[in-house]
Amino acid sequence: MRTVIFDLDGTLADTSGDLIRAANACFRRLGHGDLLDPISDAGTAFRGGRAMLRLGFSRVGLNDEALVDAEFQPFIEFYRDAIDVETRFYPGALDAIETLRLRGYAVGICTNKPEGLAELLMTRLGAREMFASLVGADTLSVRKPDPAPYLAAVTRAGGDPRRSCLIGDTETDRETARAAGVPCALVTFGPDGNGVADLSPEGLLPDYAALPRVVSEMIG
Repeated sequence: MRTVIFDLDGTLADTSGDLIRAANACFRRLGHGDLLDPISDAGTAFRGGRAMLRLGFSRVGLNDEALVDAEFQPFIEFYRDAIDVETRFYPGALDAIETLRLRGYAVGICTNKPEGLAELLMTRLGAREMFASLVGADTLSVRKPDPAPYLAAVTRAGGDPRRSCLIGDTETDRETARAAGVPCALVTFGPDGNGVADLSPEGLLPDYAALPRVVSEMIG
């Protein structure tokens, strides 16, 4: 079965507002105030909790990886408690994915968000049942850009990696697809805009209306 695997943060949904709120809650708890901006730091939010903590602490001269590690679990707890306040699917995403399903494609998710949080978010947003698989950062012993999570997402969806592709938004997704030997399309509606073309993906996705065409061009 032809299979399309999606990244979650920054690809399927704009999760940046809720992620940055959780990171800022950590900073406020330590007396630093809000160190991240919901608009200008959205790109860092899509790169994960530790990336946000690292950036925020660097702005007050704290370049301490042990501090980042110590605050990661509090960040997760803040985020879990308010995971879907601002998060929304990108316009047209669910309609385009349903079109793929009706055309016989299997669809799944491969994310570097912890599996439990990804499951919670997709359930809260009412779309978990659309996806035949969901592999998170801690589902296996490795995470993207290692190809194993992607390959697991494909096979758990009932697909064949040889007839699959990845839709993502960052260099991590590009490197994951390259490691798995599959084509990749990167969205251009994220913070990096058309700059993702510099990563030489097989496809570019300007909006979800173009998804069926882009997927067809990559895997038929």
